[in-house]
Order: sequence, then structure tokens, then C-alpha cells
Amino acid sequence: MATTGASDLSASIVQTADEPRPLPHVVLLASPGMGHLIPLAELARRLAVDHGFAATIVTLTNLSDAAADATVLSSMPASVSTAVLPAVALDDLPPGVGFGTLMFELLRRSLPHLRAALMGSAAGLGPTAALVCDFFGTAALPLAADLGVPGYVFFPNSFTLVSVMRRLAELHDGAAPGEYRDLPDTLRLPGCVPLRHAELPDGFRDRTDPVYAYLVEEARRYGRADGFLVNSFEELEPAVAEAFDRDAAAGAFPPVYPVGPFVRSSSSDEEADELDCLGWLDRQPAGSVLYVSFGSGGALSVKQTAELATGLETSGHRFLWVVRMPSHDGNNNALGGDGSDRSKGDPLAWLPEGFLERTKSRGLAVAGWAPQVRVLAHPATAGFMSHCGWNSTLESLASGVPMITWPLYAEQKMNAAILTELTGVALRPAVRREDGFVAGEEVVAVVRELMEGEKGRAVRQQARRLQEAAARACTPEGPSRQGLEKVAGKWMAGLRNGD
Repeated sequence: MATTGASDLSASIVQTADEPRPLPHVVLLASPGMGHLIPLAELARRLAVDHGFAATIVTLTNLSDAAADATVLSSMPASVSTAVLPAVALDDLPPGVGFGTLMFELLRRSLPHLRAALMGSAAGLGPTAALVCDFFGTAALPLAADLGVPGYVFFPNSFTLVSVMRRLAELHDGAAPGEYRDLPDTLRLPGCVPLRHAELPDGFRDRTDPVYAYLVEEARRYGRADGFLVNSFEELEPAVAEAFDRDAAAGAFPPVYPVGPFVRSSSSDEEADELDCLGWLDRQPAGSVLYVSFGSGGALSVKQTAELATGLETSGHRFLWVVRMPSHDGNNNALGGDGSDRSKGDPLAWLPEGFLERTKSRGLAVAGWAPQVRVLAHPATAGFMSHCGWNSTLESLASGVPMITWPLYAEQKMNAAILTELTGVALRPAVRREDGFVAGEEVVAVVRELMEGEKGRAVRQQARRLQEAAARACTPEGPSRQGLEKVAGKWMAGLRNGD
């Protein structure tokens, strides 16, 4: 994989003597954050390996961790490269503005750099087949029209979130400029689980939230897309997928294609802490360990961290807990307003006194990170207490591991509703306080139910069924592979018609 500056996207194509003509080229625009970049990179990999395209993944300088981005992108095939757009000024925004506002402004202000890079690099590239933007980057769709190429939107999330965004646009049909309307208290969408207002993603629950206006404008642009690529699979959300198929056939909405699940591959370069973590799992009985992790951006309060520790200890079950620094301000997102990680220090120091010693015979607490894909695939892993980020959800399902939902921010509460009420692969802990605090006894109850109860057996059986469905989806004959094949065929036909 090659890395280029934005002014030289032509370096992104690798030619050999056996390949006299450059490969058809797809440009993919990433939004900031690992939850966006990881699945977009997997999409680029599939386009290159399975469908014969070259691809350039365009990332942004602001709000990004260059080292983390490089790690994710380092294993891409030779025909997939990256281009980094120059930084843009954001210091004119009001102090304390949230990450969502920063992200939307960053994408909007980066468009001139993207336009200049694409317009100025045609000499060394194969023919541009399509521009694919992340679902928060649809401000780039007019650029695809200017280039005369299809503009597609990639959703690293669920079909359900596409449906929520579509309803948001419909709600504002005919609204005057600057007029914003609230989504209903219970949102009922074709094929979707009914979503209570509290389960809507962050930014969607209050029309006075500064991010709401950006979301409305984003959703309004969806009708201009030539299609959507969704990191899900039909058997996970069958009724929603069918509803979109009907609407596409009727011309009511652009086609929506399932292309997932995209699950990152494990690195073969294991560090010492990875080997310790996996070695510990090797010594545990099959199907005996609860994996506990709240993602790279999740943070519990000091009190909730202690209560979770008490519940895990009292449950009597084995556990592998990825502990992150607790939040001291009530914010469950460990990322600061600029996208940087706020969690500094030793998270294990915040566990209750004596916890590590008392649980060392059946538990392992690790600081900050674990090789999650490998942990979930390990025979010892029986369950996953998860923040319900969509990447983690798909990784869990790909390994047939049922979940305990513990959503924290973004669209995770909506994902939890999908997993518990629609797909039946997860259990919820009882939450008896309005602030969402989970008492230790409720942790004990839900862990024991998942690991040894009747409900646990039911969700484990369903998780294994969806594991098989996820694997089928990406086989050559599977619906997700076929969906991307259909899109690739459209792109190639467009190139031929343009000759």
C-alpha cells in the first residue's frame, strides 16, 4: 500500500508489466474515527481483491490519529493507497463546540482540497469509476456529479440507521430554512424495531442540539446518492432490507445494498501483552469466559467502574476485562471534543482495592486494549459485555458470541435495541435509575443469566445461527458478495458507456 499527499493521487495506482492499463479507480472518503475508517478500509480491500478495482482511501488531517490510521491501513493490498488531505482551520468555531459539529465542519471545509486533488490527478490514474463517501460526508456527493461518476454513500452501521436518516429527511420536507422538527417519541419505521426517543442516536433526540441541523442537511442529500453500501447483512435485519428493496424497485429511494459484515483481520505481529492475554484464554475451559470491553471510546464513571467490578467478582464467572480510565465528568465518551483520547494514566489503579488479587484465579483485567477479534474467536470466550458499537457487534456475531448490552454514546442505544428486541442475540442488564447506572446485583444477574440461564442458551443459539448467516453472506454466492458485485458491475458498465 502506498501513502500519498492529496496533491498526488496519481501515485495510488500500481502497474505491472502484465497490467498495461491502469485499473479502474474508486475514491473512498473517510470520516474521522476508527469506527468509520476500519470498515471503509475493509470495503476498499474487498473492491480490490474481489472486484479488480484500485482504490484510494482519503483521510483527513484534523481530528485524526495519524499513527492509528497508519496501523489500520498498513495491511492493504498494493492496489489500495491512501491520500491525506491538508489540515483546515477550525479555530473560528465557538469554544467548547462538540465533536459532531467539528466533524461536519471539517468535512465541509475539506471539500476544496478533495476537489483539487481529484481534478488535478487524472493523468496517472485509471478511469475513475465512483466516489464513495462515508455517511457523514455526503457534502462530497456534488463533487461526484461534477466528475461525471456515480456517488455512493457507505454506511459503517446498520440498515436501521439508514432508515432513521431517511425519516429525518422526510420529516423536514417542506420545512422553511432553519426550521427543525423533532422526531416522534416512538419512531416506527418499516421493518425496524420501534425506537423509543431515548434510543435514538446522539444528536437526533433534540432539534436544538447544534448537531441536529447538520444531520438534517446530511439526510436531505441522501436522495442525490446513486446508492448506499451498508455494513450489515440481510439475515441480521431482513425486514428492513426488504423494505429498502421495495422502495428502490418503486423508484422511491436509491438502492441500498448489504455488503457486510466487514470484520478486520487479525495481525500476525503479536506484542507481548497480546500473547499474555491470549495465553490466559488458552488456559481457561471452553465456553467459560465473559469478555468485557466498551470499545476504544467508551468510559464508565469511577462509581460505575467499581460497581461493575463488584458484579463481576460476585458473579463467580471467569472474565477478561479491558479496563479503560474512568470518566470524571459524566461523559461516557473517552474522546475529547477534538477527537483525542482523554484517558491518561493507569486504569487498573481505579479498580476496588484487592479486586485483582481476589479474582486472579478466574479473571484477567488488562489496561486499555486487547486483540478483540482474536479474543472473540477464542474457544474459551462465551459472551461479550459490549458497548454495542457496530464494529464490535459484527465482530461478535462473526464469532457466534452472544452479548450483554451496555450502550454508552453515539448510536449504541439503538444498536442495543436491535440486538435485544429484533435479532435476539443479546441480554440487557436491568437499569433502575434514570441516569443509566447499573447496580452490582444487576451485573451479577445478567452475567449469570447469559452464562448459565435459559435466556442465555437462547441468545447463544441465535448468535450461532447468525454466525453461519454472516459467513454465508460473504461467500461468492452470498447476498453481500453479490450485492457488491452488482454495484461493481454498474460502475464498470458506466465506464464502458463513457468510452
